[in-house]
Amino acid sequence: MNEFDPLLKYREQHKHRLNYMPWLYWSLKAKNRAWAETWQKEYQTYLMQMETIEIGENCFISPLAHIFAEPGRKISIGDHSFIAADCTLHGPLDIGNEVAINHHCILDGGRVGIKLHDQVRMAAYCHLYAFDHGMALEQPIYQQPVRSKGIEIGQDVWLGAHVGVKDGVKIGAKAVVGMNSMVTKNVDEAAIVVGNPTQFIRYRD
Repeated sequence: MNEFDPLLKYREQHKHRLNYMPWLYWSLKAKNRAWAETWQKEYQTYLMQMETIEIGENCFISPLAHIFAEPGRKISIGDHSFIAADCTLHGPLDIGNEVAINHHCILDGGRVGIKLHDQVRMAAYCHLYAFDHGMALEQPIYQQPVRSKGIEIGQDVWLGAHVGVKDGVKIGAKAVVGMNSMVTKNVDEAAIVVGNPTQFIRYRD
């Protein structure tokens, strides 16, 4: 192929679409799946060489995501998971199987880390920060000690778009957090919560 080949332009646009809609990766036609798998294998191999990261089988990792995992801040990604474009991930992170992290999400594990159990779904622009600053008045905030308790998101949890999760929070399995919510305290299993700060609505049927 050369730069004038119309198929090359089509493939580049296809890659762009996959970067922002990675769930399409698993429904590609065979002719497209072949080059897409090669593309992903090459990028994931490069990423594992450059960062302290483990990637499971049959994953999609957008090359437009920003993934940083130095020694002591490892990132582990389970099988059949995806990370979309413009996400920023900083370990330590333990990401389970069949986890979906959509575009523009930010996960920073602080010192203790973030645990995403299997089948967590994160819509676009979710922000999870597993650390916090002191706020005493006698010194500037940037000079104050940083605390880290960690964040844990249970199996089959759905975080709607623009959800924020505070350090120290545990969200129980099968819970749902509505769009534009801020989670500042633990959420029960199968609970539906929404708001800033979140308020309990009901349990899933």
